[in-house]
Amino acid sequence: MALMPLADAMFLVPESREQPMHVGSLQLFTPPEGSGPEYLTELYLDALKATDIAKAFRRRPHRSLATLGQWTWVDDPEIDLEHHIRHSALPPPGRVRELLALVSRLHGTLLDRHRPLWEAHLIEGLVDGRFAVYTKLHHALMDGVSGLRLLERTLSTDADSREVRMPFEERPRTARTKKKGAGGGLLSLPMQAGQAVWDLAALTPRVLELAGQGLREQAVALPMQAPRSVLNVPITGSRRFAAQAWSMDRIRAVGRAADATINDVVLAMCASALRRYLRELDALPDAPLVAMTPVSLRDEDDDDGGNAVGTILCNLGTDLADPEERLVAIKASMQAAKEGLRGLNQLQVTALSAAVMSPMVLAQLPGIASAVRPPFNLVISNVPGPKEPLYWNGARLEGMYPLSIPTAGQALNITVTSYAGQMEFGLIGCRRSLPHLQRLLPALDEGLAELEKAFAT
Repeated sequence: MALMPLADAMFLVPESREQPMHVGSLQLFTPPEGSGPEYLTELYLDALKATDIAKAFRRRPHRSLATLGQWTWVDDPEIDLEHHIRHSALPPPGRVRELLALVSRLHGTLLDRHRPLWEAHLIEGLVDGRFAVYTKLHHALMDGVSGLRLLERTLSTDADSREVRMPFEERPRTARTKKKGAGGGLLSLPMQAGQAVWDLAALTPRVLELAGQGLREQAVALPMQAPRSVLNVPITGSRRFAAQAWSMDRIRAVGRAADATINDVVLAMCASALRRYLRELDALPDAPLVAMTPVSLRDEDDDDGGNAVGTILCNLGTDLADPEERLVAIKASMQAAKEGLRGLNQLQVTALSAAVMSPMVLAQLPGIASAVRPPFNLVISNVPGPKEPLYWNGARLEGMYPLSIPTAGQALNITVTSYAGQMEFGLIGCRRSLPHLQRLLPALDEGLAELEKAFAT
C-alpha cells in the first residue's frame, strides 16, 4: 500500500465544513446545430454507461492503524456514477446570474470522503440555449494544472467528433517514468526521510539569503509582512462565485508596452480592482496587499494528477495610486520571488512553500488571528489553458471559469485561466465575509482600461 505524497495529503488535513478543499471548473457550451431538447439528457445517460474509470477517479483517501495514521489512496470497488454525475436545470428566467448562484451553492458543499473525491454536474435551462458543466475535484486528487490538462485531453478540436469521452473515463496512455514525489510504502520511509533531511539542510542558506534580501529590498515579499484587511477574517462554508472573461490581446498589448509578462498584467488588474473595492468599503490598508501566487513544478509531459506546485509571494502595490508604478512594483516583486526558487528541487520548493503557508495554519488557532499579521492577503493563481476552441460531442466550449479555495483567514481567491484568446477570471469568496464580491468584476475591467491608458504609445 503506497503512502499518499505529502503534497497531496496536505490538502486533506485542514479540511472542515467551513473550509472545503476542492477545486472546480464551470464550462459553458453551445449545443451543435440541429441538436434537440434531449441533447444534454442523452449525454448524461451515455455518461452513466461508462465502465472503464480512470485510476485517479476510482481512488478514495484512507488511513488506519495499518498505515500508522498516514493517508493512503485505495481503490473504491464500487463506483456509483449516479452519485458522481448529476443532471440539473436552472430555475426561470435562466440567466447567468441563476447559474452562478447554483454553482456557488454546489462549490460550498463537502465531497464525501467515503467515495472517490469528484463530482460532475450537467446543467441545462439557460435562456440563451447554452448548457453548463460544473466539475469539482478534491485538491488532494489533482492540482489546477493537471486538471486543465485533463480537460484539454478530454475535449476535441474537431467539431464533428461524437466520440468524446468524459474526463473520468480511462484513455490510452503513453509510457512515461514514475511521477516524481510519489509516495512509497511504509518500508521506504527511512530512505525518504534521509533524503528529505539532506535536501532541507541544503535549503537553509537559501532561506537566510531570502530573508536578508527581504529586509534590504522592498521588492521581496516575505510571510507576515501583509497588512491586516477585511480579506483576512474567519469564513463560513457558504460561497459566492463571480466570473468574467477579457481579451488576451488587450492584456498582451499592455504587457508588451510595459515589458511585463501576461501574469504581471493579470496581477496588476487584480491589484487595481482590490484597491477600488476596498476603498469603496473604506477598508484599504496603508501598506500594500500581498498575494500568494502558486507556481507549477510539473513537467510538460506529466499529467498523472496529484500536486506539483510551489508558492511565491507578490507585493501588489495597492498603496500606489499610479497604475504604471503599481505594475512596475508587481513586476519587480515577481522577478525577485522567482529568483528565490531558482535551482531548488521539488522537495525544497515544497518545504519553502510550507514555510510560507504555516503561519496561516497557526492563525486558525483561537486568539492567534487577531494577534498576528496574515502571511498574505489572498491567493491569485494563473493557470494556462487550451489555445484552440474545443468541442464536446459537437458542443462548442465557449468559456471555462475556474473555482478555487477560500481558507480560514483568506476569504477571497482569484484564479485565472486562458482559453482560445480569452483570459477567464473566476472569483470565489466567503459569502458572509465579503459583501458584494461581484463588484470586483467591473473593477477588474476598469483596472485593465487604466493600464491601457497608462502604457498607451
